[in-house]
Amino acid sequence: MRNDLRPPFDDGFLRTPLCELLGCRYPIVQTAMGYVAGSGLVAATCNAGGFGFLAGATIAAERIEAEIVRVRELTGDKPFGLNFHMFQPNAQQLLDLAVRHRVRAVSYGRGPDRKTIARLRDAGIVCMPTVGALKHALKAIELGANVVTVQGGEGGGHTGSVPTTVLLPQVLDAVRVPVVAAGGFYDGRGLLAALAWGAQGIAMGTRFLMTSDSGVPGATLQRYVGTRDPERIRVSTLVDGMPQRMIPNEVLERLEQAAPLRRTLIALRTALQWKAQTGMSLRHAAAVLLRTLREDPASLAQTVMAGNAPLLLQRAMVQGRPEQGVMSAGQVAALIGQLDSCRDVIDGIVAQAAERRAVLLQGLPA
Repeated sequence: MRNDLRPPFDDGFLRTPLCELLGCRYPIVQTAMGYVAGSGLVAATCNAGGFGFLAGATIAAERIEAEIVRVRELTGDKPFGLNFHMFQPNAQQLLDLAVRHRVRAVSYGRGPDRKTIARLRDAGIVCMPTVGALKHALKAIELGANVVTVQGGEGGGHTGSVPTTVLLPQVLDAVRVPVVAAGGFYDGRGLLAALAWGAQGIAMGTRFLMTSDSGVPGATLQRYVGTRDPERIRVSTLVDGMPQRMIPNEVLERLEQAAPLRRTLIALRTALQWKAQTGMSLRHAAAVLLRTLREDPASLAQTVMAGNAPLLLQRAMVQGRPEQGVMSAGQVAALIGQLDSCRDVIDGIVAQAAERRAVLLQGLPA
């Protein structure tokens, strides 16, 4: 989205408590998309006034510290965040790096216990998990999270079934910590609407993936830009056993046509390739498998399928082979027709939010 309006104009209403917590100019957060949110995208987001999360979950262990340092070099030491998952083989490394480098915030799903979150908060780090249900928001806050990102079903990647318009007010009514709205946001109208609901800002993945700063190969980006029907960007459980919103392609068609046993064999082969690439030991893989089965008694097929997603995502987002990978996307991808820079995207969102707010205020009685 381009907008000819540029600062300065009245954007003071956007200075929410989230901006103070994260140290950014605008309450606009770039999420930690796997194989997309590297130092280049994070730096471009932060330099444009937003707040970016580095995708620590998919950056190689030997490169992650260099990426943290690189963001600092590119931004002049602007605040940014780091994403991690507790099931990663190098989860402890990421926790240590977050504390050592004093990143401003961490994002995560379910996983960190109360002790881990306390360690991060004691280091002055904002703990900001992403949740897709009220019960998960309440649990995250009970464990120590001081901000929650609430993603409605319109969002890309792993998502729930409750739309943002229902989930967001439900969580806002139930919690007393800052809430960031995600799922279906891409422009200034959405930002203003989120603030009107009572959220402290918005988080976007697809909108930042579809920029000229994302580093995603052109062949993959053209698939995104070429998707013009929101209904085509649908949810499937066939990639890793969990609901995931994506742009349909040859991989999904092949999985849909395969029998259950065939899907399991395909997933097992991909999972073994991923294990070899990450250096994950058999012992660690077995521990992850047992913990997953204990916490969420899914079928064996679904558990094995969880190894599918990283390698398939890598094929699309790194290798530029969209026909052989997974293209996670929110439904807003169908509304984005060109690849602007992060600067243009954020400036346009801020300008449009200010413009729409001015129109609303003009219509109010004196």
